[in-house]
Amino acid sequence: MLKIKNLHASVEDKAILKGIDLHVRPGEVHAIMGPNGSGKSTLASVIAGKEEYEVDEGEIILDGENIDELGPEERAHKGVFMSFQYPVEIPGVSVTNFIKTAINETRKAQGLEDMPANEMLKLIREKSELLDIDRKFLSRSLNEGFSGGEKKRNEIFQMAMLEPKLAILDETDSGLDIDALRIVANGVNKLKSEDNAVIVITHYQRLLDYIVPDFVHVLHNGRIVKTGTKDLAHELEAKGYDWVKEEVNA
Repeated sequence: MLKIKNLHASVEDKAILKGIDLHVRPGEVHAIMGPNGSGKSTLASVIAGKEEYEVDEGEIILDGENIDELGPEERAHKGVFMSFQYPVEIPGVSVTNFIKTAINETRKAQGLEDMPANEMLKLIREKSELLDIDRKFLSRSLNEGFSGGEKKRNEIFQMAMLEPKLAILDETDSGLDIDALRIVANGVNKLKSEDNAVIVITHYQRLLDYIVPDFVHVLHNGRIVKTGTKDLAHELEAKGYDWVKEEVNA
């Protein structure tokens, strides 16, 4: 589904990614871990098409198509979704209206008519029940006055409604207590299928107790320096990152 080949990227002429290779197949969950400043959020932003980042070398291929030249909205229309570490507040725009607009823009890009209102309402009802979301929540302004847990749950609701091929969760566990973490992880697990894939970016192993990855990759100094199973995450939790750095520098 996603092939990243020898990806180099920079921001303001500072090299951050220095040769990333990553293959993600449908049905897989990949976790990306690493110390601060290793390039984790940059990788997420580059895949999603954030314009501040310059791709200096390499390719990003989604379902056999090179998406390097596509803008963020075009990548979204092709099935790339990114859950932000710090979701923004949009006063005056309800959660429901925001998601209706997003779905219909994607449909328009695919040459389809707007989703009929009754179909949209049915989908909203199904997904809010799946994720245990109170319907009153959906009439509130997007993220305005939301707690950290509510913001992250709203991101997962958007993911449920948009049904992306590739979901990138950028430190979704940041600032969540254990109950909110369970709720968000439960939502992600309910949405996993053989037709989509998830990339989870996290500092902490605890999220991976709830969203169990097929592969764990350690990013250090802009490169993937180690790949393993979920056991690697437990090892990192116990020992930190210094031993990985020592292996790389040996």
